[in-house]
Amino acid sequence: MIPFNQPALAGNEEIYLQEVLRKRKLSGEGDFTIKCHRWIEQKFNCEQALLTPSCTHALEMSAVLMGIKPGDEVIMPSYTFSSTANAFALHGAKIVFVDIKPDTMNIDERMIEAAVTKKTKAIVVVHYAGVACEMDAIQAIADRCGLFIVEDAAQGVMSTYKGKPLGTIGTFGCFSFHETKNYTSGEGGALLINDKRFASRAEIIREKGTNRKQFLRGQVDKYSWVDIGSSYLPSELNAAYLYAQFEKADHINQDRLASWEHYYHELQELADRGYLDLPHIPDFAEHNAHMFYIKAKDIRERTKLISFLKENDIMAVFHYIPLHSSNAGKMAGAFHGEETYTTKESERLLRLPMYYGLKKEEIGHIAATIKAFYL
Repeated sequence: MIPFNQPALAGNEEIYLQEVLRKRKLSGEGDFTIKCHRWIEQKFNCEQALLTPSCTHALEMSAVLMGIKPGDEVIMPSYTFSSTANAFALHGAKIVFVDIKPDTMNIDERMIEAAVTKKTKAIVVVHYAGVACEMDAIQAIADRCGLFIVEDAAQGVMSTYKGKPLGTIGTFGCFSFHETKNYTSGEGGALLINDKRFASRAEIIREKGTNRKQFLRGQVDKYSWVDIGSSYLPSELNAAYLYAQFEKADHINQDRLASWEHYYHELQELADRGYLDLPHIPDFAEHNAHMFYIKAKDIRERTKLISFLKENDIMAVFHYIPLHSSNAGKMAGAFHGEETYTTKESERLLRLPMYYGLKKEEIGHIAATIKAFYL
C-alpha cells in the first residue's frame, strides 16, 4: 500500500532527540526551541516567532491577542479545518463564512467586504495547499475597514505571495508542524507576530499569563501572574525533531516540488481531455507542494475513484467537509452571500499521496492507475 502521508525523517532527528534525553531537559523553551524561533525569524524575516503545541493553539493565541469577545464577528472561508473557526468561536465570536474561488480553493477576496459589519474584528485567510490567497486585495479591505488579518498558514511553510513568505503578511501568521505537514514535530505549530506591539504580551499569554520569559532574560527580578494565558509551550523533544527538519528545509522542499511536478506531468493528458482538473497556481504564488489534488466530475465519481485506488494499494483521501454545513458551524456562525463553489468543489477534490521521499516510480504507478480508471 502506498500511504497517503509519511512523516519526514531527513537528517539529525534521532541525534537531536538523544541529545535532549541526555540533558534531561524535556519541558518547553529549551535550546532547540530557541533555535527553532531564530530559524523561523531569520528564514522568513518576521518580527517574532513562538513555537506552540499546534497550529490550533497559535490561532487561539491570536484570538486572545486581538481581544476577541462575544459579539465580535470574524470572516473566513467555510472550506477549512475546524481549528480555524474554533479558535474564535471559543471566545464567543460569530463566524461569518464566505465563498471560495474554484481554481485555488482559497477565500474569494471579492466576497469579503460585503460581509463586513460594525461588529467585524478580523479576516482569517487560509492558504489552501500552501497556495497564497490574493493578499494585496485582502490587505486593502482590512486597511479600509480597520480589521486584523490572521493567516492560517498551516499548510504554507516555505510558500510565498509575491516573494513574501506566507505567515508574515497579516498581523499574525499561524504554522502547523503536525505529522501531515511538510515539516513536522509530530504535533506542533508556531505563531508569527508581525506587529511588534503584540510581541511582549504574546510571550506572557504563552507562559500561562506570567512574565516568566522576562524573568529568564533578567528583565524582572521575579515572575508572577500578570495577564490571562495558557500553556502554549511544546516539549523540547518536539522542538528537537523539528529543528532537524528545518536544517533540511530546502532539500525537503525541492523533493516535494519534484514529486508535485511529476504528478502534474503524468496527469496532464487526462486534464487536457477533460476527465479531471489539476491544481492551479496563480502567477503571484510560489507554492511548497504541500499536497497534490485532482478534481473529479462529482462526489459520486470521486468515491468510486477512491475505492479503485484503494483496491490497487493506493491510499487517497478527500478533504474538508465545509464548516457551514456542520452542526457546530451552524451554531457558531452563518454563510454570507451566495454559496456557489464551496460545497460543489469540496465534493470533487481528491488528495493523492504526497510526502518527502515519495518515489518517482510510485507516482508513475498512481498516475497509471488513475488513467486505468478513466480510459
